[in-house]
Amino acid sequence: MNAYDEYMKQVVKPMREELVEAGFRELTTADAVNEFMAEAKGTSLVVINSVCGCAAGLARPAAREAVAAVKPDYLVTVFAGQDPEATAAMRGFFEDVPPSSPSMAILKDGELAYFIPREQIEGFPVEQITAHLTGVLEQTCEK
Repeated sequence: MNAYDEYMKQVVKPMREELVEAGFRELTTADAVNEFMAEAKGTSLVVINSVCGCAAGLARPAAREAVAAVKPDYLVTVFAGQDPEATAAMRGFFEDVPPSSPSMAILKDGELAYFIPREQIEGFPVEQITAHLTGVLEQTCEK
């Protein structure tokens, strides 16, 4: 591993842990994504994590707060820019949606039910993003 890779691994460690500590399972390989998607029944929240400020200050806090209020069956995350194969594999399951990070996908039985792109995260108050995601989870988890 080169110095840059080691540096980035250390830099993103707390960004990964923030979601893992909230109950999210990291999918770091394409195989892990494909295995998860083959078995995912019920409602899943997928957070496409990233190192940007809107992920740190908006997306991750909103995801943590929303799942504290409404718990889907599965919580998973892929890390754009850090785990490129896993991220590409996950995005392949909702290929009609342009790549966006951070972003959040709500899946029902492995099918995309709702997508919150970066454009609906960046520049919005965290409380608004949390309310948006919580509302979508309430509706999706009920069905």
